[in-house]
Amino acid sequence: MAELDRRSALAAAAALAIAPRPAVAAAAGTPFSWASLQAMAARRAASAYRAVPPAPAAARIDYDAAGKIRYRADAAIAGGIRLFPLTAMAPTPVAINVVENGRARPVAFSPDLFETQGGVTPLGFAGFRAMTPGRDSDWMAFLGASYFRTSGAEDQYGLSARAIAIDTGIAGAEEFPVFTDFWIEQRGPAAYLIHALLDGPSVSGAFRFDCRLEGGVVQDVSSVLFFRKSVARLGIAPATSMFWYGEMRHPFATDWRPEIHDSDGLAIATGSGERIWRPLINPPRESIDSFSDRAPRGFGLIQRDRDFAHYQDDGAFYDRRANLWIAPKGDWGAGAVSLFAFPTRGETDDNVVAFWTPAAKPRRGTRMAFDYRLTWDSRDPAADAPSRAVAVRTGTAGRPGHAPVAGATKLVVDFQGSALEGLGRESGVTLAASVMRGQVTASAAYPVVGQRGTWRATLDVARDAGVGADPADVRLYLKQGDRALSETILVPLF
Repeated sequence: MAELDRRSALAAAAALAIAPRPAVAAAAGTPFSWASLQAMAARRAASAYRAVPPAPAAARIDYDAAGKIRYRADAAIAGGIRLFPLTAMAPTPVAINVVENGRARPVAFSPDLFETQGGVTPLGFAGFRAMTPGRDSDWMAFLGASYFRTSGAEDQYGLSARAIAIDTGIAGAEEFPVFTDFWIEQRGPAAYLIHALLDGPSVSGAFRFDCRLEGGVVQDVSSVLFFRKSVARLGIAPATSMFWYGEMRHPFATDWRPEIHDSDGLAIATGSGERIWRPLINPPRESIDSFSDRAPRGFGLIQRDRDFAHYQDDGAFYDRRANLWIAPKGDWGAGAVSLFAFPTRGETDDNVVAFWTPAAKPRRGTRMAFDYRLTWDSRDPAADAPSRAVAVRTGTAGRPGHAPVAGATKLVVDFQGSALEGLGRESGVTLAASVMRGQVTASAAYPVVGQRGTWRATLDVARDAGVGADPADVRLYLKQGDRALSETILVPLF
């Protein structure tokens, strides 16, 4: 995931020449195209994987030392790209190329490209960031393994994306392929076409990112993968985020802030048109959930709660964190949206990842291709749903003021949306609920007094005996007759 020591253990290959400025070599360059990149990836996959170790001296550039290295603004390439130096957190060098008129020229490394303090010596390039026009801030960054992220619509970094996930959630098996080479072409003041070559023990791949700053950030992605080895669990378009605690359940909270998370739920728009909301949790142990589907319309990790008062953080600004919505292009066929999470006791670990797992597992020699759009913004993709969950809470089962019901948990979900406007207790609204590994012992659905258009669903759930540590999985939605009035909510109760 995003733990720095795990990222630092990854290896990539890149030979960087030492040369004085200018950063971009003056040679005419070599022809470059999307087709030539795919051919390059195919050739790599046909040979044994060879990883070059991270730069040993980078281990001495810790977090504080890294803060004393800054890429020179006057050395920006491609109209607004600044390069990251190698550090202990990102120790593996990458090759950077600039593309103009179909020809690629390498960017030659020189320590003179960086301003430094305290005698710190830059060693090479680890990645790059795109600067926001007219500001000294960036809106997109590629750094570490195959990770990248953007600042969304509110200039606030949060969750990350990855090119690919390999055997995520399988103990001791996860791989982290790396981007070894980048080709950067400016398309406008805040628009870039990024090509990247991916390599790892099991796969080599070609990636193309058409990136635009348009209020939020839009990235149209094309990927072609060539497999060296079979993969047990393939993750396409992975989104990686952090969830420490929230309003639903916070036994791990040791901080004064009411909630701490980059995303609070997984949203899915299924191929059949159903909208699903799975609130994120900090699980007691590693867990993976799979939501089977065919030709999904989209999925993503969302920060639905955007009320500052619910976070009270005027430094990290969790209420401004970007949403990431993945919209497939074409028919992705059968598979599942997978959600992996592991427990964390702090806000520095990215402990949640969501991705598409194709039903067909790749074998050695397999070629696979996926196109999709990534949208990083503050809009909830379920904003046009009939109604959506705006709060999910758990607590003691039973009636308030009475003795609690032993062995049961109360689940409370608040809904808002146009489908609920004007409905009252006599409107025939009911709660549809089912539970795996448990039983509903009491339930109700009713409008919240004094809160226009808000309905509350409550149910007490008793876990079945003999299920061990597995949660009771609750599925619920509001309906009126046979018509669904809300998205479907999926909640695990441990």
